[in-house]
Amino acid sequence: MASGGDIVLVVDDVPQSLGALARELEADGYTVLIAHSGDAALARLDLVVPDAILLDAVMPGMSGFETCRLIKAHPAWSHIPVVFMTGLSDTTHIVEGFRSGGVDYVVKPVRVQEVLARLATHVRNARAVRLAREALDVGGMGVLVVDTRGRAAWQSPQAQRWLEEWFGDARADEVPRWLHETSADGTCRRRAADGRTLLARRLGDVGMGEAMWLLSVQPAGAAQVSRLATASLTPRETEVLSWIAKGKTNRDVAEILGMSPRTVNKHLEHVFEKLGVETRAAAAALASRELG
Repeated sequence: MASGGDIVLVVDDVPQSLGALARELEADGYTVLIAHSGDAALARLDLVVPDAILLDAVMPGMSGFETCRLIKAHPAWSHIPVVFMTGLSDTTHIVEGFRSGGVDYVVKPVRVQEVLARLATHVRNARAVRLAREALDVGGMGVLVVDTRGRAAWQSPQAQRWLEEWFGDARADEVPRWLHETSADGTCRRRAADGRTLLARRLGDVGMGEAMWLLSVQPAGAAQVSRLATASLTPRETEVLSWIAKGKTNRDVAEILGMSPRTVNKHLEHVFEKLGVETRAAAAALASRELG
């Protein structure tokens, strides 16, 4: 069953094919929005951001593949999981669906129970990823994921604000060059006119040739980079610490991040060692002080 309030946008140019699917989705707990074209889907997204999108691959005018590419290029929509519905089951179209940003596909005529199962999994996974990434923003930091050419593949809201402030309209060209200017401590720095410094630290690879960077801002006149910025925490360790700083228990963190409490505890052991602290309270206090 869908979680309360989950919204799914169904996009298909054949209205008569939507009725039964919409009824089953609603019976499973989803709020269903319907669009009959790619343009109509984009217009819906300007009004409300759904938890998932079921998208017909072949439609008159803008195809589902092109619609998906536009959705993934929009920062406010890029996190939404897109599942293609298609009568095209050959490899070429399947690959095009994934390349355009889809996370899955189902072949028409759709089997409703299969759609419900796949949808529930992707909604749950997308929510977990979003919570983990937004946790860093809430703590006063931002996350930037770049591809092999240094271009932004994903950026959290805080990271987007800082990059716009520091680089303006030239960020698409200048940010990749900036990220190559790594100092001996593994940190990139860019000073603003008011004396503040934007810091970027590479956290590691996240798959498909992409790398994750943690962004933070050093106040004007700060004597040194924060302990967190030089601790070389992994992305997972940073996520765990961020939730611990918010008062979450190991069991809470395990549920949010989709891991066992034992794994959370193992990450915390590494965090303590890297931060030079001995207790959970000390790590949480340090994170709260430096993350704000």
